[in-house]
Parts: sequence; C-alpha cells; structure tokens
Amino acid sequence: RPALRYGHAGFAKRGEDYFLVKPDCLRVPGDPSTAFSVFAVFDGHNGVSAAVFSKEHLLEHVMSALPPDIGSREDWLQVGDSRCILDTQGGELQLLTVDHRLEENVEERERVTASGGEVGRLNVGPLRCWPGGLCLSRSIGDMDVGEYIVPVPHVKQLSSVGGRLIMASDGIWDALSNEAAAKSCRGLPAELAAKLVVKV
Repeated sequence: RPALRYGHAGFAKRGEDYFLVKPDCLRVPGDPSTAFSVFAVFDGHNGVSAAVFSKEHLLEHVMSALPPDIGSREDWLQVGDSRCILDTQGGELQLLTVDHRLEENVEERERVTASGGEVGRLNVGPLRCWPGGLCLSRSIGDMDVGEYIVPVPHVKQLSSVGGRLIMASDGIWDALSNEAAAKSCRGLPAELAAKLVVKV
C-alpha cells in the first residue's frame, strides 16, 4: 500500500459543507491487506440534512453494495459540482470528476430533457432543471425536484500513478483553477496545502 498523507481544511460561511476522512478502513475486518481510504466532500446546497446523512451513512451503503471480489481497484465516485483533481508525481493534472452543473455539461442537459425534464434559464442566473429549478443534474437529497435529478454517481477507475488529490466543493473551484490549486500545493505538507487552498 502506498504511503498516505492527507490534510483537510474548511471555511464555509453557511456551514453546509461536510467532510468524511477515513484513512484506515478495511474491506475484510482484521485483514490489513484489504486496507483502503475514503475521503469525501458533501456540499449541502439545499440545507445540511442530505450532507449530514451522506457523511454518516455513505461508507456503509457503498461497502454493502460492493462485490466481494472487488480487489484493490482505485475508484472514484461523484455527484454534483464538487471537484477532485489528481496532480500526478510527473506534474500532469487529471480531472477525476464530471461537472454536473447543467450550464457546463451538454450530455447531462440532454439526459435530463430526454427523461422529460425541462432545462431553461430565468431572466438571470444559470441553466436550471424544471420542475424544481435546480442547476445540477445529479444530486443526493433533492427529492423534491423530480425524477430528472438523479443520485447516480459518476464512477472513474484510477491507475496507480500516485500523486496528490485535491478535493473541494464548488466554493473553492469557482474561485480557483485546477492549475492554480495544484501549483499552490506542490512541495507543501498535506495539512498546510489544504489550509492554503481554502485561504486562496
């Protein structure tokens, strides 16, 4: 298992973002060869209920759904507009998430309209899905906006290239490019890098 160093920091004015940091999980209790880590950001944009529930229950639900022969694959799951990048040891940036904002994702707009949802804009602001008016196409906990907004995650399998993961909610990414975030973290200890990204 590769060396793992991590840090996390938060600065949310409304307190709707929650984090899950579990570096020492076991797929098979008592078997260190099945060790894995879980890191998650939950952006509670419609109140904190779904974010808190997801933080408290996501891992147990994912673990109960995994096939027993999953092995040591490196997978990435995501819904919403939080983002994760991998700054590889060679300095290459890999985007590990898909932006589920309707404004940014043509495929998701097409999926929503093909399912019977309407995508449109008010006089100002981003594209939204109707009914409900949500600007995301995938979300956890927005059951009042209709069946077009789904909680089905985007899943990506990673290679074992190594590097630094930078995960943050849209509040960071709306202000900071992938390149700027990676550059500001390079060469720094994980905890300091996390605090610096939030501060920038």
